[in-house]
Amino acid sequence: MKERQCGTIINVSFVAGRKTFPNHAAYCGTQFAVDAISEHLREELADTGVRVITLAPRAVETELLSHTTSQDVIDAYQDWKGAIGGAIRPEDVSASALFAYQQPQNVCIREIVIAPTRQES
Repeated sequence: MKERQCGTIINVSFVAGRKTFPNHAAYCGTQFAVDAISEHLREELADTGVRVITLAPRAVETELLSHTTSQDVIDAYQDWKGAIGGAIRPEDVSASALFAYQQPQNVCIREIVIAPTRQES
């Protein structure tokens, strides 16, 4: 990409890269790292014409919850998700990434935070 003087890197972070959540120290730390690495790369590559985009979705309908064995966690998440009118679809996230990618090479949408409209934080 540097040799060609163009290209796009899209890193996917999460809201946990912008704020912390109780009992999620390691997960939040990894997401903060994605944000920091992305910002550093963007600065480092800016004069080469390579774009770096960070996509940070909030509540997305994925299988992630199926990896927990705590029914309390599952129930609390389902209740919360219902209170905000549901999570967004993975297709909504990919459409945002595609939109940023399809901009002219001289345009860099540095960050996209995408969330359900009713999700406050």
